[in-house]
Amino acid sequence: MIIRDYVPADVDALIDLFRQAVRRVAIRDYSEAQVKAWAPDMAEREKWVERRASRPTWVAEIDGKVAGFTDLEPDGHVDMMYVHPDFKGRGVANALMARVEEAAAERKLGRLYTEASITAKPFFERKGFRVITPQTVHVRGQDLVNYRMEKFL
Repeated sequence: MIIRDYVPADVDALIDLFRQAVRRVAIRDYSEAQVKAWAPDMAEREKWVERRASRPTWVAEIDGKVAGFTDLEPDGHVDMMYVHPDFKGRGVANALMARVEEAAAERKLGRLYTEASITAKPFFERKGFRVITPQTVHVRGQDLVNYRMEKFL
């Protein structure tokens, strides 16, 4: 596995990976209507392009295939952490989180935080994050529960 910097040519693979992760993995914790609202058929590609260009994003590759990705905003916010379902259980999220923590140390950040889905919450807890509060977010007509979480470095 390699962890590398995102390049603009990755955008379509990341959109597909995001959709696959939400629809095939998060479906165990959310309804079909909720996952379709969260990861709709029609991605807002230009927003993805802008978002990825606005912050460091890292891509995990296994055998030349995109296996996962994550990002880090300047204030320590981990907005996205997704692993393709075909690569679950192979240490992808662990490797990506190690890269996030390395970048946070380089930037002298004292805290990481995220809004973790029901599905992702156990992973973040294993990585030392604690729940600040559960919350409900409204996405395309659906209410989804997630958890504001933080980790002090």
